[in-house]
Amino acid sequence: MINADAPHMPRGAVVTLANRARDPKHEKAVHEHLAKRLAAVKGLTFLGEYDQAIEYSHPLYFVPSGTIIGTDAARELGLDDEEDLFGGVVPQGFIETKAITHPLVRPDADAPRGWSRDFAARVSGSVLPGYSVFSLDDAREAGRRLLHEGSLRLKPVRATGGRGQERINTEQQLDDALEHVDAKEMAQYGLVLEANLEHVTTFSVGQIRVAGRTLSYYGTQRLTPDNSGETVYGGSDLVVSDGDFEALLKLDLPEKARLAVMQAQVYDDAASACFRGFFASRRNYDIAQGVDGRGRACSGVLEQSWRIGGASGAEIAALETFIKGERGAVRASTVEVYGESQAVPPGATVLFRDEDADVGFITKYVVVEGYGNSE
Repeated sequence: MINADAPHMPRGAVVTLANRARDPKHEKAVHEHLAKRLAAVKGLTFLGEYDQAIEYSHPLYFVPSGTIIGTDAARELGLDDEEDLFGGVVPQGFIETKAITHPLVRPDADAPRGWSRDFAARVSGSVLPGYSVFSLDDAREAGRRLLHEGSLRLKPVRATGGRGQERINTEQQLDDALEHVDAKEMAQYGLVLEANLEHVTTFSVGQIRVAGRTLSYYGTQRLTPDNSGETVYGGSDLVVSDGDFEALLKLDLPEKARLAVMQAQVYDDAASACFRGFFASRRNYDIAQGVDGRGRACSGVLEQSWRIGGASGAEIAALETFIKGERGAVRASTVEVYGESQAVPPGATVLFRDEDADVGFITKYVVVEGYGNSE
């Protein structure tokens, strides 16, 4: 076993951890870039990718690509609380997914070990109408209930970016869609059936806790054409407050943004209260606002992310700005653009600019401005 007993690591070190099934080149590069900046913020050494073969002689601060699943896995890495990583730890796999957002269709419905009925009760006014199911029979019952109010969306809980979702308008469409659901996967992770909204605006609300500081933010996502012409995620525009959610709410926020922050705060508090063994230093929530099948305005948390994400470049850039002395709030944006002809504006920090085997040539950069500088 290699010993990493290094005298230049008096306080510990930062390492990345690739713990998702697959991390594209551009994401791995951004994670490494941000991990180096977190190391600088914390006054630690950056040691690159975590290597199980090395016997590290000092405490490690992890920047994992995915949520750490299982208290045993966390313990093996030496993760005791949110100060040990940029990301989060959940006791069971389904807790990192959107399955926790909604209640069961009946009190005696199928559910995995660790399911929290209390969580669903606490967040009921902060999420959209919907159910989480773990069997086909429960899925049929939940779908029929929701169809009485209008169309619904069938959501695989482990998919991201809206992939695999189906809009369901009739019971026949529901039955047809459920025929293609993997029953084994559903029994382990769940399936979400949720009211479909039209004219949707999606807010991102989040918080990071690093180096003794707490930053909270709200923002929106931007879309951009990729190298094949498809419309994809193009970055996030955030308003970041130096403080907790209450500090963010003291800003002069638009009413819809204020509602999104308040709903995310309820969801965040409930997760901390209801899931024993959960902790996270990076917390991000997507909130959808729109109109349901009966023309009613609706707003609610869709899902959570307790791992490094697309907005993390802006989060860390804002953190650095506050450490340098900025007070109150700042605007921070991550931007993702495709093609070699795209220019980077003056003052931006480039996170990645290169050819990627998965998406082609892509540029990712961050811009931070004063809070008073609206676009």
